[in-house]
Parts: sequence; structure tokens; C-alpha cells
Amino acid sequence: MEVPDPRTALDRLVEASGESYAALSRMLHRNPAYLQQYVKRGTPRLLAERDRKLLAGYFRVDEALLGGPSRPAIPAVAQVRRLDVAASAGPGGLAEDDRLLGGELFDPRLLSSLGVREDQSAVLRAQGESMSPTIEDGDRMLIDERDRQIVARGGIFVIRLDGALMVKRVAKTGGRVAVTSDNLAFPPIPLRGPEEVEVVGRVVWLSRALR
Repeated sequence: MEVPDPRTALDRLVEASGESYAALSRMLHRNPAYLQQYVKRGTPRLLAERDRKLLAGYFRVDEALLGGPSRPAIPAVAQVRRLDVAASAGPGGLAEDDRLLGGELFDPRLLSSLGVREDQSAVLRAQGESMSPTIEDGDRMLIDERDRQIVARGGIFVIRLDGALMVKRVAKTGGRVAVTSDNLAFPPIPLRGPEEVEVVGRVVWLSRALR
């Protein structure tokens, strides 16, 4: 069977899905005209490998259809391990060895859009109110265990500090690390040395039950 040109294939996938080129381009963190220019004007000549993989995952097709090497289509569901520990969003709770509580099912397209790998991520429960209103007590957090780099602009990470597992906003400031809460009612934590802060992973997605 003849394989269609990657641009034609992508055009058909977009039309069938009802999505817009602009929305898909933004999913790739590109400018809104990126994919339309690729399909209609031939610029860029080839999709970047990362963009191709994300689109193949989103549409659940073999990457070869979009001009890449042949890879199996992404399955209908992905299972991320769920750990029986709570990352404290309060004073800090001591955590024993991480205990596997089972799996959490995700749409692979969501994981692809977040840039998260199924086998290098985990779901943990938040406990406490120090990160409110960003993260509330009981929220389930998806963490990317590959993303452990603390930079100046900061991010929300699950960390171990002084033996306690917690979720905080973490940023690099000079040669030190700032660990802060979003809830201003909680006092700031003194600056720490990088060796004192063990980064477990960055929080990339939340699930919250309405009360």
C-alpha cells in the first residue's frame, strides 16, 4: 500500500480530528502558524523529531506516516504508577519507602502533550494547605521524574528536605535554592544549599475532586 506524503497525511489527520493547525502548533509550543506553514508552504522541509513524535502520539498513528521511522501506534491507555505516599503541602511529612499503590490510567495523548514518559513518571497525593490555591489538600499530582533541574525561573517540584517529602515552589537564586509556599500564611523556608534539596520530580498536571 502506498504511504501518503507526510504533509498530506497530517492534513488528513487534522481535518478528520476537527482540530485546528493553530491549536496543534501551540500544543507543540510552536508559533500558531507553524504546522499550517509546514503543510501548505513546505516550511520547514521536515518536522522536528520531537514534534513528529508528539503528533504521532496525539493522533495514535505510526510515526512513519508523518515521515519518521516506523514505530507502533501508541496504545489506547497508558498506566502510570501511583505511590502510596503524600507529598506534604504543609509543614512537611516524613515519608518512608515509596510504596506502589497500583496504576493510574492516562490518555497517552495527554502524556505526549506534557512531554511525560509513562515509565518515568508517578502520581502522588498532596497533603496540606501551604500550596493553596495552586495545589489543594487531596489533589493528585502527576510528576515528571526526568525533570529535576532547578533553574532561576523556578517551578513546582516534589522534593525531599530534611527527611520530609513535600511539594513546593523551588527556584535557584545565586548559588542557593529558594523553597517557598504559594500560601502566604506559611512562613518562608530559609535558603538552602543545592546538596540539601533532593528533587524527586516536577509537578506537570493535577487532578482534583470537586467538593
